Amino acid sequence: MTSVEHILDLRDFIDASPSSFHAAGEAGRRLAGAGFTQLNETEPWPVHGKFFMIRDGAIMAWIVPEHATVTTPFNILGAHTDSPSFKLKPKPTTGRFGWLQAGVEVYGGPLINSWLDRELQFAGRLVSLIGVETLVATGPLLRFPQLAIHLDRGVNDGLKLDKQHHMNPVWGQGNAPDEDLLGLLAERAGVDAGTIGGYDIVVADTQPGQVFGANNEFFAAGRMDNLSSVHAGLVALIAAAQAPLSGVIPVLAAFDHEEIGSGSRSGACGPILEDVLTRVSDGLGASVSERRRAFASSFCVSADAGHAVHPNYSERHDPANLPVLNGGPLLKINANQRYATDAVGAAVWAKLCAAANAPYQEFVSNNDVPCGSTIGPLTATRLGIRTLDVGTPLLSMHSARELCGVDDPLHLARIVQTFFGSAV
Repeated sequence: MTSVEHILDLRDFIDASPSSFHAAGEAGRRLAGAGFTQLNETEPWPVHGKFFMIRDGAIMAWIVPEHATVTTPFNILGAHTDSPSFKLKPKPTTGRFGWLQAGVEVYGGPLINSWLDRELQFAGRLVSLIGVETLVATGPLLRFPQLAIHLDRGVNDGLKLDKQHHMNPVWGQGNAPDEDLLGLLAERAGVDAGTIGGYDIVVADTQPGQVFGANNEFFAAGRMDNLSSVHAGLVALIAAAQAPLSGVIPVLAAFDHEEIGSGSRSGACGPILEDVLTRVSDGLGASVSERRRAFASSFCVSADAGHAVHPNYSERHDPANLPVLNGGPLLKINANQRYATDAVGAAVWAKLCAAANAPYQEFVSNNDVPCGSTIGPLTATRLGIRTLDVGTPLLSMHSARELCGVDDPLHLARIVQTFFGSAV
């Protein structure tokens, strides 16, 4: 697969994944097409084979080869399915002056101004009173309209947006008491509005991903933080299933809710990954002690997007570590363990990149610009599995539309495929 072929497949994956629930569903669809079997958490699980399970907006997938033993290590690629956005509130139908608007609250840390003046959609799940879940994606429906410069002459000296008063998108004309946004969502989903008991609906961009640049070296799309990593792990796991595995159980762990702290049943602070690893271990007949031995030799690569050097704001970056687009994935390092990489992990990553014939770059923050964090430290803390942090370099992270190099996502997928193939 070439870089362009890979990036176009990433584009299709992102376009099919406007919410975390859609991302988990699309990943499951692709895995099923590759011969993986979906398992239900309430039922007994088989031991050997290719499997996946979906919990809300998270998906776990793994391969247990016939030669796996009670102490076979797990090689885990950790990522997350959610992205910064806006989430629909209760009693969402609002509006005045003949405008129909929606009540939304901020989800995570979006670059809010980037959401202005775009054709957006609502996407997520509707849950009926009897517990039936239905995914919905409306297509272009709403917009956060910016105030014209004629009415705010100083806007170019600094745009200030009040999250409560200014971020109320318009989705039609009419009177709020006479119109019902939930009814429209139900109609788009093909369900009876009267049966809806709950919903998890977010706002997503509708513009397709696009390759561009003087030599087609750039790719722009929404939600690359962190669907670029989910897609890399998905592609790598499907490829690994076609080749012999050498002494490991490869696992793709795509969590939800990373952007809001991971504290949920489907987030990295929750039990979902441990549940899967424990059930696989139990199926192999491992004792608690043997499972801990397997964990001690296991490894997790936490893959989340990182920052490329911005040519207009280079002072915000460390002067000696300036990652560029198409220079390879980032090895993310932080002295305060906001990233989980240590010397052992760095050596393993260098070895994997060499084996995959893929470049990589190191990222560390400017001392005056504290970095964010990832699922890496959470996974290492919860399970005691050695973890390192990596990711695709981006510009415009947390924008409605982010930017990466065309080559970097394929480099990451190839490194992860190498990681899935044998013990580190």
